[in-house]
Amino acid sequence: MDKTTSLKNENSGQKTIFITGIGTEVGKTVCSAILTKYFNAEYWKPVQSGDLDFSDSMKIQSWAGKNTVCHAETYRLKLAASPHHSAKEEGITINLNNFTLPETSAHLIVEGAGGLMVPLNDEDFIIDLIQKLNIPAALVVKNYLGCINHTLLSIKALEQRKISLKYIILNGNFPTDTERIILKNIQPQTTIVRIPHLEKITTENIETASKQLAIL
Repeated sequence: MDKTTSLKNENSGQKTIFITGIGTEVGKTVCSAILTKYFNAEYWKPVQSGDLDFSDSMKIQSWAGKNTVCHAETYRLKLAASPHHSAKEEGITINLNNFTLPETSAHLIVEGAGGLMVPLNDEDFIIDLIQKLNIPAALVVKNYLGCINHTLLSIKALEQRKISLKYIILNGNFPTDTERIILKNIQPQTTIVRIPHLEKITTENIETASKQLAIL
């Protein structure tokens, strides 16, 4: 049975969600923009590594709307690399204790860097940041050779840490058998979110995709 539900059919309380992915380049920022638009949420990128002239916060404002509230990053690093590497290049050590959720009464979309096991320093990883912030996760999945393995490993890692997997986001098109295996391995409380492949990322296409999320 398909577990897809309308996100707005859930309880109407404030939602804070950590967007992570099964790897890099799976569309976390695009999915974050769509969810930010859908929930009329605010956005926070705790660590930005590289591309400071067009950061993920800037992309969110460009795609979800210029009035979108984007909270300041805790760390802004110049090198486009793993955060621990980028920080080391600048003589910085990322400290998990420096991360605090922005104060807001609005819904909040938090976007990580890469996947769960991307290192922040020699001891801590993105999964440790999610655990520290104590908020549910949304896992972005994109179809490619190996995505089943990466998805199931990510799900197991979240389960081991007792981090709630609130949403699994299927970004783009999937072969039937690939989708079947992935969805067979999620818990009943995890909501399936399907986001269509966007040929071009524009404000209009982000808005259209956000409206489609309400369709069962």
